[in-house]
Amino acid sequence: MPRVKRGTLHVKKRKSLLSKTKGFKWGRKNLIKAAKTAAIKAGVHSYVDRKKKKRTTRALWQIKISAFVREQGLSYSKFINLLKVANIELDRKIMADFAENNKETLLAIIEKVKK
Repeated sequence: MPRVKRGTLHVKKRKSLLSKTKGFKWGRKNLIKAAKTAAIKAGVHSYVDRKKKKRTTRALWQIKISAFVREQGLSYSKFINLLKVANIELDRKIMADFAENNKETLLAIIEKVKK
């Protein structure tokens, strides 16, 4: 049986690992053991931070809506409650965009909800 050399697979695996850690500081970019742990940690952080991004953008939407609604004499929580009572189903992303760019539309919604 002929001898099998696994050099190409080993090199390919190492190359893909080092491409993932390109730009990292110190030995984490070019030493295999350090690069392996760095790549795993980076993957974990990227997963967690995608979740955090959703959290922080929703908080930003709430702040934008709250700032606009307070000018009209309502609090954020009362406004959201009035929306639910009036059976208006607009998500916070759209309302935050209205508060920033299309104030007349959100003002009309507020007037409709107040009645």
